Amino acid sequence: MISASGSIVVLTGAGMSAESGIPTFRGVDGLWEGHRIEDVASPEGFARDPELVHRFYNLRRAALNHVEPNEGHRALAQLERGWKGGFLLVTQNVDDLHERAGSEKLIHMHGELRKVRCEGCGAVLTWTQDLSSGTRCRACGGIGGLRPHIVWFGEFPFEMDRIMAALAKADLFICVGTSGVVYPAAGFAREAARRATCRLIEVNVDQTAISSHFHQHIHGPAAVELPKLVDSILHGR
Repeated sequence: MISASGSIVVLTGAGMSAESGIPTFRGVDGLWEGHRIEDVASPEGFARDPELVHRFYNLRRAALNHVEPNEGHRALAQLERGWKGGFLLVTQNVDDLHERAGSEKLIHMHGELRKVRCEGCGAVLTWTQDLSSGTRCRACGGIGGLRPHIVWFGEFPFEMDRIMAALAKADLFICVGTSGVVYPAAGFAREAARRATCRLIEVNVDQTAISSHFHQHIHGPAAVELPKLVDSILHGR
């Protein structure tokens, strides 16, 4: 579909993780245990009730112990290893399933569940245990400054300059399992389409809010469809 030296950018969203059984912790009414999602995913919510926020993310972090990467995750790791040109995987997901599948050229634009950040010294630390307001920072020794390394409502996603630079050079943009309603990620397809020679492929179980930007639509689960797509890319079919 593209030259062997071409550049590929992949964006993955919640649908990718859902196929591995990642729970959303969010009810059909938009609430989590009676709390608005903004109460547990915003700087204001954290300032108001840090222990509630820590409990929310402790549960999400612990849930990672019970899930595994699916064949879609493994296919993207295979694409990275087998592709000789440029490659970047950008995920909206905060789990570590891409890493566990073997992906390395990866940006977590919304942060990572298994990392925490110290608001006192700025250190970002790998973290697999529970976190509370009384937890001491391993870097500076301060107490009460650690927070989940997650991009909350009102905060700017990570590494946007690097992402936009990759999109500007992309020859192939693949969007997997994202609804296309959360910005700025929802605008990535439009950015990639600015490059006239870029081919855009969407892999999703449903039509999305950004489907009109894509040249090709592959309808179905990522765990089923991505291995076939990756095989066709790597073998030039």
